[in-house]
Amino acid sequence: MVNLLSFASVMHTFGSIVLAILILLAMITVHEFGHYAAGKILHFKIEEFAIGFGPALFKHKKKNGELLSVRCLPLGGYCAFEGEDAEAPGPGAFHNKKPWQRIVVLAAGAVMNYLLALLLLLVSFFACGQLLLMVYAEPAEDPACRQYSLQDGDVILACEGKDIYLTTDLMEVLEGKKKGDLVTFTLSRTEEEGRRVQDVRVMLRADADFDGLTDAAALWEAIGVRKQYAEDGESFAYRVYSVSYTGFGFFETVGRAFTYSFRIGGTVFKVLGQLLTGDLGLSAFGGPVSTIKLTSEIASRSLQQFLEISAFIGVNLAVFNLLPIPALDGSKIVFTAVEWVRGKPINRKAEAVIHAVGFVLLLGFAVLVDVLQLF
Repeated sequence: MVNLLSFASVMHTFGSIVLAILILLAMITVHEFGHYAAGKILHFKIEEFAIGFGPALFKHKKKNGELLSVRCLPLGGYCAFEGEDAEAPGPGAFHNKKPWQRIVVLAAGAVMNYLLALLLLLVSFFACGQLLLMVYAEPAEDPACRQYSLQDGDVILACEGKDIYLTTDLMEVLEGKKKGDLVTFTLSRTEEEGRRVQDVRVMLRADADFDGLTDAAALWEAIGVRKQYAEDGESFAYRVYSVSYTGFGFFETVGRAFTYSFRIGGTVFKVLGQLLTGDLGLSAFGGPVSTIKLTSEIASRSLQQFLEISAFIGVNLAVFNLLPIPALDGSKIVFTAVEWVRGKPINRKAEAVIHAVGFVLLLGFAVLVDVLQLF
């Protein structure tokens, strides 16, 4: 029996990892297909559309000379345009196209990622509901605070009039408020007649001063979330859960899906900002290995979790690729925009070197943040 349980556990872990890799591969393939589709519409000469990296497992050359391939390393892919890395003759060569056409092709990958992520969120919201925070309250020691407290099973819909989608939304609203301040929460609360949406005043039990986006413990302390202690009596976890909530109408659900996608994208800028200010360290980030691990854990829980983590990855991939970081699409768009304004390109060789160095640095960063997860 033990061996069977161990085998089942191993197979579950293996299946979860495969599922995570397939999610990442799908997002990358959709991204590259965006470049491909835009290139076809604008008559760019395409040399190869590849799913994966490394040696080819499958190749097919079309009559127009395009090579379609599936390669053995499933964590990547590319759409290679003629003349993208070097000057090439012919009207279909990448750098012979107008700047605006190149910008459209470069941005199309991120647009496709975002559209797929939005579709997944819409499916998730309509089929399963929206994942929102449900809390269990710690009894207040101060009698004056008891009438201004959360209750067990409260689902947080909004705070101070702002809809809450992510833990970081709640932190953003409460940041800077002090112990004893009264804050208005919009909650779905269980009453005798069933769940009812109502506004509730909650007194903060600690200062809402957060040490970066990952300091959720300070948030739960401030709003009075209950601790659940382990058998050792010392270690504990806060009783906060993600639950499906379906109390929204059709149009509100559509609007919340759009808003949620924007909020996810906004976290990328928040994280980068806190990295630059030192509020977050590199250990808070994850490279490919950490991403696969986290994705496999979440995606295997339920259909809803699968859809939401897929959408989360899609939006993050879209936003990250549009950042003006060398080797990414955003940087190439900047170079093309400068060329458009100047009327002539920046030295192509210098641009190629910048992108090559950026690619190496990005790989190094990805490896570094994964290594830091081990310590």
